[in-house]
Amino acid sequence: METVINIQRYHSPCGDLTLGSYEGKLCLCNWADKDKHKIDKRLQKFLHVGFKEATSEVIRSAAKQLDEYFTGKRTEFDIPLVFVGTEFQLSAWQQLLEIPYGATVSYGEQAKRLGAPKAVRAVANANGANAISIFAPCHRVIGSDHSLTGYGGGLTAKKFLLDLERQQ
Repeated sequence: METVINIQRYHSPCGDLTLGSYEGKLCLCNWADKDKHKIDKRLQKFLHVGFKEATSEVIRSAAKQLDEYFTGKRTEFDIPLVFVGTEFQLSAWQQLLEIPYGATVSYGEQAKRLGAPKAVRAVANANGANAISIFAPCHRVIGSDHSLTGYGGGLTAKKFLLDLERQQ
């Protein structure tokens, strides 16, 4: 059993990401310049581990798949993921995996799909706490008026990702 989360920096065309692996699964793909304190604390608390700058097979595979995604050669990821959060957060993040490449849904629609149509704010908060950006595509969740709202990597990165997916 691993006692650390291995982390490595990944340079994407829309900002740097920190990739992290734990026990053979990706547990982190977070924007490097984002205030990551809360996510880091949550991972440490739930997994009872620290961080170590090192690579792993999962991190290498994730970086390769991200390279393919950013060059338009990949529309689906097949990296094993481990989500760390509350039961509601886990269900919200799992639901993100069902949003097809190039599609968008509103926060309200995501809440309905979770069986909690009045939990729009809770869904938005859960998405904001998503530690595995791009792989769990919270960038595909938009405002009910089709506006780009809230994204850990910033709205410029969210627009970049959505535009990238629409080009395919």
